[in-house]
Amino acid sequence: MPRASVTLRPDVYETLEHIAREKKVSLAWVIREAAETYIADRWPLFPPQKDTPA
Repeated sequence: MPRASVTLRPDVYETLEHIAREKKVSLAWVIREAAETYIADRWPLFPPQKDTPA
């Protein structure tokens, strides 16, 4: 799986950490889920990945 490095505003980072703690998943999982949701909403014909948990 390719990796990416991103810079986030502190408030965005804290919100993502809060979501991860609430869902009991990793911060990386939350960011991947957000990116995949963004792509699905923006380009509905983009095929979903099979290994994405619901």
